Amino acid sequence: MDPYYADEQVALYLGDMREVLPALNLQADLILADPPYAETSLAWDRWPDGWPALAATVASSMWCFGSMRMFLDRRDQFTDWKFSQDYVWEKHNGSGFATDRFRRVHETATHWYRGSWNTVHHETPRVAAEFDAKDRSVSASAARVPHTGTIGAHYYSDDGFRLARSVHRCPSVRRGQHPTEKPLPVLSNLIRYACPEGGLVVDPFAGSGSTLDAARQAGRRAIGIEAHEPYAEAAALRLSALVLT
Repeated sequence: MDPYYADEQVALYLGDMREVLPALNLQADLILADPPYAETSLAWDRWPDGWPALAATVASSMWCFGSMRMFLDRRDQFTDWKFSQDYVWEKHNGSGFATDRFRRVHETATHWYRGSWNTVHHETPRVAAEFDAKDRSVSASAARVPHTGTIGAHYYSDDGFRLARSVHRCPSVRRGQHPTEKPLPVLSNLIRYACPEGGLVVDPFAGSGSTLDAARQAGRRAIGIEAHEPYAEAAALRLSALVLT
């Protein structure tokens, strides 16, 4: 199978992921999926039945974007996976036009894994603290957090950094090539967490190529699959540009 676009780090294939992914016969470090939620009447917004089980044949770790409604409606299709955590992208502005609900200003990415958690790559990004915490340290014989239990004796030296938060405030992509395009900083956090440097990320719903772009900039390899040629063409143009956006 010939790629629609390829360079030294990324490749993009045109077609239905349920046909293309098995034909590629690969093993990846991470699946990063933004599937159609099947919540609109748009032609491309159709849920591909069975794709989570197929994704489980090529990777043991997966981030998947989706609404709570999508995950609840399709929960029976994620039985090959164990749920790990959720990550919330807080937008600068809301989407949707319902006036009888809270204004929806977020999207959720859920992390799934297979097998033993200890064998799955996970490295939470660390970010600078909002205050000067340099040289602070804590020594304790024991500590107790009421809802999580007792922590044993420990010594902690504050290096001024904290684990990245599970809620990431980031502006939406303006005038993007795809209506559900995700921002590169959000994708980069997910990739850096779940895929080792030099590892392989697979995006089965590549859209305009944001995941491939983010993976390449993060020093990972990536393969994308896109079913709709206009978006595949836009992704190829984006990836072939001298200056990535």
